[in-house]
Amino acid sequence: METGSSSDSMGKNKTQKGGYKSKLGSMLPRIDPFVPRTDHNPKELRSWAKRTGFVSNFSGETTTSVSEKYDSAGIHIERGREHSGGGGSSPKIEIDPILGRTRPNRGLEIEPDSEVGNGARRNGNGEVWGFREGVVRGENERRRVRDVSVLEDKVDERLNRNGTAHADGNRIETVNGNRTGAPGAPVPVVNPVEPKQEEENVERDARIDMYPGGEETADGGWRKQSEMRFGLRDNPGYVPLIYYGLQHFLSLAGSLIFIPLIIVPAMGGTDKDTATVISTMLLLTGVTTLLHSYFGTRLPLVQGSSFIYLAPALVIINAREYRNLTEHKFRHIMRELQGAIIVGSIFQSILGFSGLMSLLLRLINPVVVAPTVAAVGLAFFSYGFPQAGSCVEISIPQILLVLIFTLYLRGISVFGHRLFRIYAVPLSVIIIWIYAFFLTAGGAYDYKGCSPDVPSSNILSDACIKHAYTMKHCRTDVSNAWRTAAWVRIPYPLQWGIPIFHLRTALIMIIVSLVASVDSVGTYHSASLLVNSKPPTPGIVSRGIAMEGFCSILAGLWGSGTGSTTLTENVHTINITRVASRRAVELGAVFLILFSFLGKVGAILASIPQALAASILCFMWALVVAMGLSTLQYTQSASFRNIMIVGASLFLGLSIPAYFQQYQPESSLILPSYFVPYAAASNGPAHTGSKQLDFAINALMSMNMVVTLLVAFVLDNTVPGGRQERGVYRWSGAEDMASDPSLQADYSLPRKVSRSCCCTRRLEA
Repeated sequence: METGSSSDSMGKNKTQKGGYKSKLGSMLPRIDPFVPRTDHNPKELRSWAKRTGFVSNFSGETTTSVSEKYDSAGIHIERGREHSGGGGSSPKIEIDPILGRTRPNRGLEIEPDSEVGNGARRNGNGEVWGFREGVVRGENERRRVRDVSVLEDKVDERLNRNGTAHADGNRIETVNGNRTGAPGAPVPVVNPVEPKQEEENVERDARIDMYPGGEETADGGWRKQSEMRFGLRDNPGYVPLIYYGLQHFLSLAGSLIFIPLIIVPAMGGTDKDTATVISTMLLLTGVTTLLHSYFGTRLPLVQGSSFIYLAPALVIINAREYRNLTEHKFRHIMRELQGAIIVGSIFQSILGFSGLMSLLLRLINPVVVAPTVAAVGLAFFSYGFPQAGSCVEISIPQILLVLIFTLYLRGISVFGHRLFRIYAVPLSVIIIWIYAFFLTAGGAYDYKGCSPDVPSSNILSDACIKHAYTMKHCRTDVSNAWRTAAWVRIPYPLQWGIPIFHLRTALIMIIVSLVASVDSVGTYHSASLLVNSKPPTPGIVSRGIAMEGFCSILAGLWGSGTGSTTLTENVHTINITRVASRRAVELGAVFLILFSFLGKVGAILASIPQALAASILCFMWALVVAMGLSTLQYTQSASFRNIMIVGASLFLGLSIPAYFQQYQPESSLILPSYFVPYAAASNGPAHTGSKQLDFAINALMSMNMVVTLLVAFVLDNTVPGGRQERGVYRWSGAEDMASDPSLQADYSLPRKVSRSCCCTRRLEA
């Protein structure tokens, strides 16, 4: 291949050490020699790689332009793919985005270089390469240059039979396979990049990776760049630990305490019952978080009552036989929930301890997790604002304030802390609660002839009955939890009575526990990358799922009304606070246990106006939807396959339950409008001859998250797609656990526990 160049630098490049004349002149643009130094700036290295044409693209786009598909030298580069499109004549060449060197690859890809000396590398064929100042040494390099020349000819013929343009501006004419052209003849370059966009593209290349903000390790894995203020095993001292521990749980207040405000009134419970359930949830959250921190995955994740269990709880609460029940209704329904949760949790524990979860991990990918978690939040749209709209003078300011804190004031730092982002929920609740108190004290909800005591005012007159709903949702003095709750009360197991076991409710909770496991798998993976650790092994994931099942058994025994699982919002909290210390989470859990013994703490939380609680839940459920969809960042989000699977699963996950929910209950007037969709279990279209099975089928098919999981699971595992396109979760192997001390320190059980338990090695593999 003989080509000319008008630039002096290209002429200089023709003469190399040892008198060897390189034939790469037509391929290399005019650049300054790259001199290695110790203080590397990734952006500068990216910029150098951009000018030399060694640019890698992990953006996940399925379609690329000519300028993206071909580098500045005209070489076809398959970026980030594991399989070629088939029928291509050019081999796959993957370029390192930092140093411009070839990466490890498989099959037809170029093998990784191995060091043979100072400034030299050796490839799989024993050929020696040197990369300083673009100089290549040895007789083997001349053969490689000829191979690249043939490759360039094929690329030119494929681009344009009449001619194409190289990055150095020289036009190379191709006529019958022979390349001609005048050196230096300027022609338009295919898809030129404007100078103004050069730096923007460099910045974009520096940011986009398979795992955002990560870097590739020597073994082919990905490690998140450390941006944590305190890492997983850091111990900043008792005072910072107390502060960061309380901060961590305060940021999750919306997920920890608002579920009882929904289910207890629906079960016919009193304000005192609501305060007791909240105290029980605080206790279980602290205990289960400590158990998971020591015996689960050991990641800084909070275990608590999840919104995943809210929908099945509402389905059971609104069963036909419980609608007209008046005597001990709360305790009877709570015992029914306890039995169902215990059975479903036993199934989840078996799934983890038996190793079946390790097999299931091969079928659970981000394309399955994303719509499933998103459907959990979307399922409660009928409860959110319809319940908050009963008192718009409180709910609308609450929603606006929490959005202002989290979006518009997120960059404001007070004493070095992003208070508005971290404490958006508790700050907004306190402000609006005080505002609602002044409205109540000012007489905004006083109606002539009506008593503030809402139950007694219902029977006074018809005029008071129509105002009772507004008074109950808006006033801050209607709750008597503070007057009836004890100062000190320790929640104890079976405090509501012996659990009741039924086949129909057990089947529902078994499937729901599977949904909770899928949610936790995505949370484990995201959290592990965020705290600068390798992903856990499948055995460790199974251990975490088994421990979650055990924690849910405790929740069933104590009677919290819902099961315990990893809170998805926890990943968002770690990302905001930049605190991933395991000790901080553990110390915060201890404080949560202490608060659960103070009955007045639960009473204060139970006194929150229902309209205010519904407004916060509108934000929390929206956050769950966003966290679920953010899992798609690990896939090729522009892939039509993935878009169609996510869209179809979400739409069918909302539409199919709507079909089952349209069968109105016979006593629909007794139920509030926002509870009617959860009454389909007793009135659905499924009729198999068995009332127990009919109830379970109608209940499961009326829950959005269950239908979404089924559709996404089947489509993702049957529709063809590459591993990178699907974003298949990458888990560490047993050999990584054995060879990486940091991985052992992050995930291994405490030494005393590991010695006493003979099955821990199998669960860590």
